[in-house]
Amino acid sequence: MSMQRLCVIAAGGTGGHMFPAQSLAEVLLERGWRVRLSTDERGLRYVRSIPQSIEVVEARAATFGRGGLLSKGLVLPKIVWGVMQAMAQMWRDRPDIVVGFGGYPSVPTMVSAWVMNIPGILHEQNSVLGKVNCFFGPRVSRVACGVWPTQLPKGCKALYVGNPVRSGVIQRAAAPYIPPGDYPMQLLVLGGSQGARVLSDVVPSALAELPTQLLANVRVSHQAREEDIDRVSDFYMHQGIAAEVQPFFTDIPRRMSEAQLIISRSGASSIAEITVIGRPSILIPFSEATGDHQTQNARALVDAGAAILIPESILDATTLSAQISTVLSNQEVAMTMMRSALEVGKPDAAEHLADVVESVGS
Repeated sequence: MSMQRLCVIAAGGTGGHMFPAQSLAEVLLERGWRVRLSTDERGLRYVRSIPQSIEVVEARAATFGRGGLLSKGLVLPKIVWGVMQAMAQMWRDRPDIVVGFGGYPSVPTMVSAWVMNIPGILHEQNSVLGKVNCFFGPRVSRVACGVWPTQLPKGCKALYVGNPVRSGVIQRAAAPYIPPGDYPMQLLVLGGSQGARVLSDVVPSALAELPTQLLANVRVSHQAREEDIDRVSDFYMHQGIAAEVQPFFTDIPRRMSEAQLIISRSGASSIAEITVIGRPSILIPFSEATGDHQTQNARALVDAGAAILIPESILDATTLSAQISTVLSNQEVAMTMMRSALEVGKPDAAEHLADVVESVGS
């Protein structure tokens, strides 16, 4: 029988949940733990990049937030079936601790741990708890927070650890920064899975309004939704702007480290990566984020002078163009923003979270 301690990690199927889950898994493996990751079919897309020694199981889960009446009618049976599967697995191979990262695919695992009295902790990436973490927060040993302060329901025992970032980002932590100047400059545009449309609508036009001399030096990496790629690429081409437009960049850490400026939504993972690598950013919070948490996420960077915040309600090409120009035509501004970003960053967040796991799961 294996004497290795076992941690089961449950995460929803978005990058915001999966990247910090992967980071914790990598640290626990280094510390000699066995790790099992439970996610849904969307989360399995991210599995290609995780260490092979992590056992991956597909969670049976569903949400009332999607689909028609028939889909909604099947939600409860699917969750019950998922809980039964998760409990059977835990009876066979009882974990020392279960860690939830939020999202509805984590529900069956978290319910099973709660029913079977297995120690559990949650990690919340944002300043406002998602629905699943809100429910389980008072029912676990600790809630580890990615940003501070975080709005918490009554009964939570919380502590601040930061948002873990992937090993690829850690390898480029505080990478040397080449400030903007009269030479080719990289601009990285990141939209996230939900919020990319608005950036695809506004960023190309904003760049087209830059002074000709400045624009001639700009090279763009633009992450856009599949359905927007052709129109965004065509616009850049007709404006003579050197741009690479993709639905998903597999080498974001490299592109971030080479960027003079990043234009991004303020999802928790994006902010964590921007601050660990240390780059100036223009942040445009996704206006439909629950509890406006993306604005809250951005606050620490803006207060530190590391980022410029443009609310979606006042976002237009002219406003954005002026801010891009402010950073790319002023080395001192860019250098100050870069240093301030590094001061906000928490490159050791995954190690901190693993410490919490070890103290609760021992």
